[in-house]
Amino acid sequence: MEFIVEQKVLDLGVKIKGVEITVEDNSTYSDELKLYINQHIQKLLEKETLETLKNDQIIQGFYDLHQLVHVPRRKNLPASENLLKTLIKKQQFYSINPVVDIYNIISMETKLALGAHDIDHVSGNLSLRLTHGDENFIPLGQNEAKDVPVGVYSYIDDDQDIVCYLEIRQVDKTKITENSHHIFYIVQGNEKTSWNYIDQVAHQIIETTTYFCGGQGKILDLKIIEKC
Repeated sequence: MEFIVEQKVLDLGVKIKGVEITVEDNSTYSDELKLYINQHIQKLLEKETLETLKNDQIIQGFYDLHQLVHVPRRKNLPASENLLKTLIKKQQFYSINPVVDIYNIISMETKLALGAHDIDHVSGNLSLRLTHGDENFIPLGQNEAKDVPVGVYSYIDDDQDIVCYLEIRQVDKTKITENSHHIFYIVQGNEKTSWNYIDQVAHQIIETTTYFCGGQGKILDLKIIEKC
């Protein structure tokens, strides 16, 4: 699978790394992993408040991106902010599976938009491009397709299925389950984040995930083209 990025998306200020990891086990919570999750969640609860989120420059950077592609602020929270608001309000972390829990924690800590997709369910290559308006988009947990506006950066496979709208809404088609082993991660920032920071977090995803779930990973080369 190639990861293709349209130059127009980069020109908006999107900063992106693609990571590929083949994990050995995404179903077992070792005592060490449970401790990692509990310790990191407790630190987040001690550190973050609704006020710190309101003033966070990286989170604001995602709103700035959304504004450039005419996506309304309401109901389109950046991924890291959405996770942190839920954690702060509920005072509880909702576990899904090891891979998802790990990247959600790293997303909350770094404020970057992180997501993971089962490569075995991606059709052909994956492109980060501006939408044409005729793509298929059925958000995670829903049954009906949603209308897609033109010109919104999204992650789209060769069957024209959106697997992630902006960096905020994933889909059932490529969701990570306990049986997922071959995984593609997005590590996305914006103009408030340096490329070096994106790279560091991409390596952190690889190191942390393979430590707890086994396997191996790599950062993918981006194939940058003028128009997808």
